Amino acid sequence: MKHLVLSMASVGLQAAVLSAVLALPASAATVYQAQEHLSKKQLAALVGSAKTPAEHERIAAYYRAESERLTAEADRHADLAGRFLGNSATNNDKSVRGTVIHCISMERRLRAKSAKARARAEEQHRIAQAAERTP
Repeated sequence: MKHLVLSMASVGLQAAVLSAVLALPASAATVYQAQEHLSKKQLAALVGSAKTPAEHERIAAYYRAESERLTAEADRHADLAGRFLGNSATNNDKSVRGTVIHCISMERRLRAKSAKARARAEEQHRIAQAAERTP
């Protein structure tokens, strides 16, 4: 009987994990779709050729959107880790511990990437401002 209860909890946990994972791309895309989509090749070409304030602001907008998307994804990973740890029925399970470690690791990595994207956006904004002041 105890095994059956644990199996049912495991099935519920698996369903929660699947729901959270399936929700990640859709909600992350919401922030990103608000901005112009540039492929990596287009971005690289724009970064290499940008001269006008508008071009630098376009690059800054790309990096701001990327930073927001990465932060939202990091927040979801942090939330998921908290849910696993907060559930007394599952927080001792070895596979869940692996999931928590994964979520925490992903959160840290995503926040670092978000900070880099935010710094690039700020740099491009400063370049755009300087280009506006230059005759």
